[in-house]
Amino acid sequence: MSIAWDLADFRKEVQDRIDSEMDRQRRVLSELGEDMASLVDPVERLLAGGKRLRAAFCHSGYVAGGGTHLPQILSVATAMELFQAAALLHDDVMDDSATRRGQATAHRALADEHHRQGWTGSADRFGISGAILAGDLCLVWTDEMVAGSGLPADQLARARMTFDMMRTQLMGGQFLDVLVSARGWDHLDTAARIDQARQVVRFKSAKYSIEHPLLIGANAAGVDAHDADQLSTYGLALGEAFQLRDDVLGVFGDPATTGKPAGDDLREGKRTVLLALALDGLDETGRADLSAGLGCTDLTDSDIDRLRDLIRRSGAVPRHEELIDAQTALAHQALSAARELTDEGRHALTELIDLATARDS
Repeated sequence: MSIAWDLADFRKEVQDRIDSEMDRQRRVLSELGEDMASLVDPVERLLAGGKRLRAAFCHSGYVAGGGTHLPQILSVATAMELFQAAALLHDDVMDDSATRRGQATAHRALADEHHRQGWTGSADRFGISGAILAGDLCLVWTDEMVAGSGLPADQLARARMTFDMMRTQLMGGQFLDVLVSARGWDHLDTAARIDQARQVVRFKSAKYSIEHPLLIGANAAGVDAHDADQLSTYGLALGEAFQLRDDVLGVFGDPATTGKPAGDDLREGKRTVLLALALDGLDETGRADLSAGLGCTDLTDSDIDRLRDLIRRSGAVPRHEELIDAQTALAHQALSAARELTDEGRHALTELIDLATARDS
């Protein structure tokens, strides 16, 4: 049976588990009064959709390592989605993003509520404070779901080693992204810019998106050391390809499918591999034009089209696609080199490669 069918059912199971957890946490917060809905509602909206790839990789890693589909591993897999929600809530604050998945980001929605109610103080500060706290709640709930999953103690202990590493390294990766943006690129050559951008990709996205959820599941199931190494290579390579695809969509994606404004990454001035390649491929005038527009929050649609045209003319897009292809091929090679994975798990992980990279949202 194709995982496309299994994944549809799996996504529903994950959503049901999320809904159950949200109901439980609302009850925990009910002692504080009805105002807590303003804190939980943005989280629930954010968790109402998504590809569920992190949960799928965690679950598939467990099955590949010899585990079976059980409520306990479903809870651990679902916790990966809450962890992503925490990262997105905080990321949207740091990037001052206006929309996420076609709706207002949490800090913007809370600021709008402040305006509507006519409350005192800064609406923006209120929104930012609420979104940070909502993200922190998701981190707390992630830990609760893993700790209370019901996995046998030995499996949980093996899973937690990677789980703990994931949480710490993501925060470091987020800070690395902020640091790179603050320092700028003017003093770096193209190779150094690409290396720096890829380092951010690995620790801000690739590891927590694929490698770490995959290893959490596989280690819980007791995968052997050789196959764990191959899965780590698979996960990091595919995670990098996944984020590199996101970087293309952040510039050229259709807002109707990405849920974010067209060219949002250009307004934010994100220092990506795609940008490094574009700057490398342009002449002095083109580099100056592209650099002048990056990070300008008031870029119009015509401005975005002009910057996109510069990136296309630079030849960066096909070079970027070659890098995605190379990382995807590395993921296939690592999966093939694994020796003891179950057929079901190997099949799932093979099909998840395309789902992670051949996408438009």
